[in-house]
Amino acid sequence: MGTAALRPVQRGFVPPAALPSWPAASAVSDGGFAKGSIDLGGLEVRQITTFDKVWSTTQGGQDGAGATFFKPSPVPAGFSVLGHYAQPNNRPLFGHVLVGRDTSGTGAVLAAPVDYTHVWSSPDGAGHFWLPTAPEGYKAVGAVVTATSDKPSPDDVRCVRADFTDACEAEESVLSSDKDSFSAATLRPSVRGIDARGVHAGTFLAQSNAASASTLACLKNNSASYTSSMPDLAQVNSLLAAYAPHVYLHPNEAYLPSSTTWFFENGALLYQKGSQTTTPVAADGSNLPQGGGNDGGYWLDLPTDNNQREKVKSGDLGSAKVYVQAKPMLGGTVTDLAVWIFCPFNGAARAKVGFLTIPLGEIGEHVGDWEHVTLRVSNFSGELLRMYFSQHSAGTWVEASQLEYLDAGDGRGNRPVAYASLHGHAMYPKAGLVLQGDSKLGIGIRNDAARGSRLDTGAAGRSEVVSAEYLGVKEPAWLGFEREWGPREEYDIGRVINRVARILPRSTRERLAKLVEKVLVGDGPTGPKMHGNWRNDEREA
Repeated sequence: MGTAALRPVQRGFVPPAALPSWPAASAVSDGGFAKGSIDLGGLEVRQITTFDKVWSTTQGGQDGAGATFFKPSPVPAGFSVLGHYAQPNNRPLFGHVLVGRDTSGTGAVLAAPVDYTHVWSSPDGAGHFWLPTAPEGYKAVGAVVTATSDKPSPDDVRCVRADFTDACEAEESVLSSDKDSFSAATLRPSVRGIDARGVHAGTFLAQSNAASASTLACLKNNSASYTSSMPDLAQVNSLLAAYAPHVYLHPNEAYLPSSTTWFFENGALLYQKGSQTTTPVAADGSNLPQGGGNDGGYWLDLPTDNNQREKVKSGDLGSAKVYVQAKPMLGGTVTDLAVWIFCPFNGAARAKVGFLTIPLGEIGEHVGDWEHVTLRVSNFSGELLRMYFSQHSAGTWVEASQLEYLDAGDGRGNRPVAYASLHGHAMYPKAGLVLQGDSKLGIGIRNDAARGSRLDTGAAGRSEVVSAEYLGVKEPAWLGFEREWGPREEYDIGRVINRVARILPRSTRERLAKLVEKVLVGDGPTGPKMHGNWRNDEREA
């Protein structure tokens, strides 16, 4: 490992447009959103986004580009450093660490470390990694890097009283060395959800054969009102105006999004198990059964008239809306805006085997398709931090510095782009082909994304906040329908593949069949509220 040349990490990420001024909080709000600091119930924290470089390497790390390690600077008077910051070199500098100040009145929430454990020193002798040793009853929340081999001063960082900490885990690998088992990785709370109190401090762990980071912790929000820094409804709508994504559909997409109202008004039917009678769904979904879980007692389907059925399958981009859930995450220090898109129909899947593209008959087709992206916004500043792209049963987070943006002439250049895959509507940050399967063998399910029709989710009337528990937003009736939005489909996968891929060797057909069984399921999809991310963090692939 050596000294870094100029790398993307040495250039700070600058959003395409300046942050807007957020509306003032309503009279009934605690007024804490985007105020720069958050009180965790006796520990005030601020988000520091400016740094001094301590050590860098051009070797190892993501894309083989190396990594850089920083200390926050400047730190506001009265605040203490809790740990240093680390980032791979393969992207512009964009991150933060929290610094803290004891506001409990006891003076006992923060304490100096009693010692440091040496973890690792770089081969060039210019980077030295340390773990603070916390006093009894306290926890360290991040590693420290120095440019000399001298042990850091006890004044360099502070440990946090144990009741203001929560369990943490590694999130993203920053750097590793097999030679001496050294690794550095960013940290996040182990438990993440609407009700979880763990706070992302922006620090990192460092460990090697010589020292383990198992004692590190994340912060915890002990405030009686941990949502006090969340945006009110006007501020949520302002965030959507600033960041609502542009969603590109594939040029060959036959199954477009629509609003739920359009779906219901154009003949969607409610079926009940054991009954021969079907019920047209009211335009607002008010006659849909509520609660009960996904017990198979009811389901939705398309109209029975063939012409109308084909019309509804095609969707209606003109009526399409996105439905937004606003929720606290990471102990109320960020707001997640889950942006849900509904398509009346999901088209058939296609496989790729070598140079061949093989349509899979009816496999993958189902009525009622819900996909989403999630915008994660800092409650310290209102800045967009990252965006999640749902991809079938999982998905991926992409940092704001790595997103594609489109101004579209509306002067709001901070609006990111998402690409919906052909027929399946899975969301991707870039155009192109993503293969679900074995990329080395060239066998998998195709996810093709390209610029075709565009759904501008930030246009007037396109987005609707349908849920924000902390604000008491009244949810529409259709959101409480917990059953399937389409009938359960049963596929004879082996038979279909033997028919559509009969030119392939038997061993290849069998491998493809196993892949399809793993990736594609026949159950009709449930609505947004039945997905795990409704109350928890997003599921990553």
